[in-house]
Amino acid sequence: MAVKIILLAVFFSVMVAIGFMCRKNSTDVNGFVLGGRSVGPWISAFAYGTSYFSAVIFVGYAGQFGWKYGIASTWIGIGNALLGSLLAWVVLGRRTRIMTQHLDSRTMPQFFASRFASPALKIAASIITFIFLIPYTASLYNGLSRLFGMAFNIDYSICVIVMAVLTGIYVIAGGYMATAINDFIQGIIMLIGIVAVVGAVLNSQGGFLAALDGMGKVVDETVSTTPGVFASFFGPDPLNLLGVILLTSLGTWGLPQMVQKFYAIKSENSISTGTIVSTFFAVIVAGGCYFLGGFGRLFSANIDIAANGFDSIIPAMLSGLPDLLIAVVVILVLSASMSTLSSLVLTSSSTLTLDLLKDHIVKDMDEKKQLFIMRVLIVVFVAISVVIAIIQYKSNVTFIAQLMGVSWGALAGAFLAPFLYGLYWKKTTPAACWCSFIFSTVVMLANMMMRASFPTLLQSPINAGAFCMIAGLVLVPLVSMFTPKTDQKVVEESFACYDEKVLVAQKNALSDE
Repeated sequence: MAVKIILLAVFFSVMVAIGFMCRKNSTDVNGFVLGGRSVGPWISAFAYGTSYFSAVIFVGYAGQFGWKYGIASTWIGIGNALLGSLLAWVVLGRRTRIMTQHLDSRTMPQFFASRFASPALKIAASIITFIFLIPYTASLYNGLSRLFGMAFNIDYSICVIVMAVLTGIYVIAGGYMATAINDFIQGIIMLIGIVAVVGAVLNSQGGFLAALDGMGKVVDETVSTTPGVFASFFGPDPLNLLGVILLTSLGTWGLPQMVQKFYAIKSENSISTGTIVSTFFAVIVAGGCYFLGGFGRLFSANIDIAANGFDSIIPAMLSGLPDLLIAVVVILVLSASMSTLSSLVLTSSSTLTLDLLKDHIVKDMDEKKQLFIMRVLIVVFVAISVVIAIIQYKSNVTFIAQLMGVSWGALAGAFLAPFLYGLYWKKTTPAACWCSFIFSTVVMLANMMMRASFPTLLQSPINAGAFCMIAGLVLVPLVSMFTPKTDQKVVEESFACYDEKVLVAQKNALSDE
């Protein structure tokens, strides 16, 4: 217990100290929200990765999908690395950084307003962001309850409040730069922790080959009668597995808190290095989490899914580890949760302040007032997320749990296609953006309220979210062909940034002479 408490105290002290050290970087809006667009490659890559993978992944998704798909759940982690990290950086990284700086947009709603000359799009995007990021923020605490119950004799409410307060302190003090540097430290903890945990759990089952052999002998006729299906390449349900891969991988392309990481990139070198580092991070962390979860059925004697749900799987797998490793796991999950929480509350507060309150509700909002309001809203958002998390834990309010489930699908479905086409295709229209916004939010809310009325394949919020993203990629170009175009002058001005000439060293580009 002493070791666990000391590790927690050191961890929290370092996080808060970095927040106060970064105060000088958050004296204006650009510094507070984007770190002055001067964040280096390693910190950018880790900020992206740690915002991507939270306790929801480690405790919730890894346990649930590992139980459902067996070893094949590792494909989710591979998809996260290749689609959600590598391809996202290649396709979005450079263009996002160039155009957002050119348009002087610091949030995704600001991008929509400037790119499509539509202030109404900015307001709609900020409202969607606010509505669906709050329940997603609250979901981050879910994975902590069982782990802290296993490691400490501490009430879950106290744990949630302490974590939220300390995260709020360093984000309010140091803004984006404090968040990014802490993400780097938390990312290193996550890398070391997941490798140690996977190794220890497999060792408890006699090693990798023995554990794999054990999975090959698992039989669950309610899922599949095929022998060895939980140790097979694609598992018992490849189609639903594909839906999970699409939502958790391609979904990052449309999440405001993820895309905003590209706004802050410092240089060309940061993009190329960041691409490699973030992909490596995703392979280890996401691949390791889902790979670990794939062996969950070997611990079925200690797990009661009917009584305790899928969130009990990973804690049951870890309960037999040495005390020091359990302490590492607690720090790992805290790191994953705090890094994502800091990113979400910063995104929520900046979006609400800059895109909804400024000029629309509060007139003449200078830089000092904007910073003050953003800091106040961070406190408000953290408090709301804590209240929602505690209410759900104490009362088991299913409505809140369902809303958390649809938030990722609604955000990614609404924003992915308009943002992607907005960066690459001049003919994208404001009406097409509206179509994507409305279609995804309506479908995901309907899925939450009238799930039984949906086709069997789309009753899962995950499959419904993946469907919304793919539908958006089809709807946006289709609607754009038949709706009024954006003012041509605005379009040409937006895309002019890509044609600006820059000087580079000859080692990076050959001379034409």
